[in-house]
Amino acid sequence: MPATDGPLTGDELLAAVTKAMVAFHERYYHRTPVTAKTLLLGGELLVCVLGGVYSDVEKTMIELQRAPIVHETRSAFQNALQHRFVAAIERLSGRKVLTFMSDHHVGPDIEIELFMLTPTNTFAASVG
Repeated sequence: MPATDGPLTGDELLAAVTKAMVAFHERYYHRTPVTAKTLLLGGELLVCVLGGVYSDVEKTMIELQRAPIVHETRSAFQNALQHRFVAAIERLSGRKVLTFMSDHHVGPDIEIELFMLTPTNTFAASVG
């Protein structure tokens, strides 16, 4: 992911977060989500919703009634790599991530990445 000249805001931040989450998905799952969108709610809750995320192997496991295995594997992977997701959001936003949560759903095929950010300027004041 390219470096930014400073913290992004507004639509630039939302587009950059979407691009970063899609890039992570492509790198680690070897496919891009079918849909991707990021929203900022209340100024502090950053939400990225990815649709069509499952690989062919995962889809097959789900068809064979093995969805819990897919869920457990994805959850363990997201937990293991959460520091990379958090670092990207902190770099793009210039704000500290207080909490990161990730979850996915079968039928519809959706993954949600939630980042609770510090209020504006709190992170810059603490590192500056």
